[in-house]
Amino acid sequence: MDPRTRALLEAPIAPTLLRLAAPNVLVLVAQASSGLIETYFVGKLGTDALAGVALVFPVFMLMQMMSAGAMGGGIASSIARALGSARRADADALAMHAVVIALGFAAAFTLGVLGGGRWLYAAMGGSGRALDAALVYSNWIFAGAVLVWVFNSLAAVVRGTGNMALPAWVTCVGVAILIPVSPALIFGWGPFPALGIAGGAVALVSYYGAGSAALAAYLWSGRAVVRPTLGGTGFRWPFFRDILRVGLVAALVTVATNLTIMIGTALAGSFGPAAIAGYGTGARLEYLLVPLVFGLGAPLVTIVGTNIGAGIAFLLTEAIGLSAAAFPSAWLSLFDSNPQMLEAGTAYLRTVGPFYGMFGLALALYFASQGAGRLLWPLIGNLTRLAIAAIAGTLALGWSGELSHVFLAQSLALVAFGAINAAAVAGGSWFGPLSWPRSLRVT
Repeated sequence: MDPRTRALLEAPIAPTLLRLAAPNVLVLVAQASSGLIETYFVGKLGTDALAGVALVFPVFMLMQMMSAGAMGGGIASSIARALGSARRADADALAMHAVVIALGFAAAFTLGVLGGGRWLYAAMGGSGRALDAALVYSNWIFAGAVLVWVFNSLAAVVRGTGNMALPAWVTCVGVAILIPVSPALIFGWGPFPALGIAGGAVALVSYYGAGSAALAAYLWSGRAVVRPTLGGTGFRWPFFRDILRVGLVAALVTVATNLTIMIGTALAGSFGPAAIAGYGTGARLEYLLVPLVFGLGAPLVTIVGTNIGAGIAFLLTEAIGLSAAAFPSAWLSLFDSNPQMLEAGTAYLRTVGPFYGMFGLALALYFASQGAGRLLWPLIGNLTRLAIAAIAGTLALGWSGELSHVFLAQSLALVAFGAINAAAVAGGSWFGPLSWPRSLRVT
């Protein structure tokens, strides 16, 4: 058995979790920096451009979270299980099946968003110049959807072997290049043309392309624990099923998460582009919690060190939320100075920010449940969050006409999401029917 696989099975949980999480936290810093800097420069193009990116961002994050977290989790957990059972040939075949799944989902996103983007962004409240900006940014991003899917799927293959460092290294090097290239393409510099909002999208897609090439070179070089190959047996449904049985259910959780933000964007859209920009900029901080928890969640998928990972995730995300609620302008003013944008963003952060800890807790337990192959309750929790945010938010807006009441509904939804996941795991949902409080048997 490969020494890395043996360490995952036999080493102490806490040190192993922290050792595996460290590279992912480094990825968090890199990804957060790239996202913040791109948004910062897009904000210099005006409130309409910022609103356009805010319209596209939940759809892009749906693809990102589905490819990296949902299907990525299914890929990593299936390969980890195969290696843990000393089935090296199966792990190689699973890696190849993962690439095919990535190509299929990428085609679906490209065709769906390029064909229906205008309708979708208009339904989310986009109009006029904000809608035009959204379409330009979106068309470039989703024309390159295959690069996003291949990058995240190959990274998941590598993580499934217990190698968290290489995806982190590829990400950090790519971001180091992306940070100067993005503003150069947005505003123009030297040989780079001034592409405006499209420049940010072109830079981002190029980053995923280069990262995909680097990960592919590693996996097919023979230096990795697995090498994507079919081994002469052809494609087999059991391998697809092994990935999809976790990945598809996790994808439903991801859809519910992003649909909640899309509905919030649509409700904010009734107050105009500045409100969309304000809510979108505030919600971007919530999205930044995802890679933070993912830094802990990726090792959880592999080793399921639940209590430690969930506790750390809660403390970190709650600290960020409370800081944002106390000093909202420190975040929002980085991107725009429009008073309406600042007002909407401040209302969101002061209302929802104090409950970010419940979001972090729920996400950490979701990642751990992926490793256990038990995703029913995370799905129920997220659908409950969606229902509360959508129904209560719509009713609150209709009764009061106040955007802040929509944010109250979103806060309640986060509490429900975290509480349901925590109660389910504590009640033994991984091992059979729920029993709360769980009975202890002494033998």
